[in-house]
Amino acid sequence: MGDGEWRTRLVLGGARSGKSRHAQALAEGCAGAHVFVATAQAFDDEMRERIARHRADRDTRWRTVEAPVALAEAVADVCDGVVLVDCLTLWASNLLLGEADDEAATAALVAALAATPARVVLVANEVGWGIVPDNALARRFRDVAGRINQRVAAAVDRVDLVVAGLAMRLK
Repeated sequence: MGDGEWRTRLVLGGARSGKSRHAQALAEGCAGAHVFVATAQAFDDEMRERIARHRADRDTRWRTVEAPVALAEAVADVCDGVVLVDCLTLWASNLLLGEADDEAATAALVAALAATPARVVLVANEVGWGIVPDNALARRFRDVAGRINQRVAAAVDRVDLVVAGLAMRLK
C-alpha cells in the first residue's frame, strides 16, 4: 500500500509537536467533503482561545462537528470525503470526567472506523513518555489515553509520529 492508499490514519505526538498541522495537511490532500470533528470543550478562556486559533487555521472547505463524547457517532455520520478528528486525548479526558465506559466507547470508535467509507485522520497526544503522575486521576488518564491510542493504532492503516514538526511513519 503506497502512501496515497490509506483510508484511516493516526497522527501521534507530544504537545506542540506539529501533529495537528501534519494531520490537517494530510486531510486537505484528500478529495471530497472535509469534516473537522472537534472533541475539545471550552471550559475556560485559554481553551476558547486555542479552539479559535485552530478554527482560524482551517479554510471554508471545512465543516465542524462538535463531538466531545459521541465520537463514534460523529465518524459514522460521514459517508464520503475526509474526517479529521482532533483529538483523541481530549476525548479520553471527556470520557474519564464523564465517567463513561472508555472501553465500550473505544470499541464503538474502532467499529465506526472500520465501517465508514470516508477517509479518517485522527490526532492524539503521546502521553506515556513522561514521569509517572503523582495522583490516581492523572495515572488513570494516562492509562486510558494509552489504551485508546493502542486500540486505534492497531485498527488504522497508517500511524505517524510527529516530533519537532517532523513526521515519521510507524505503521
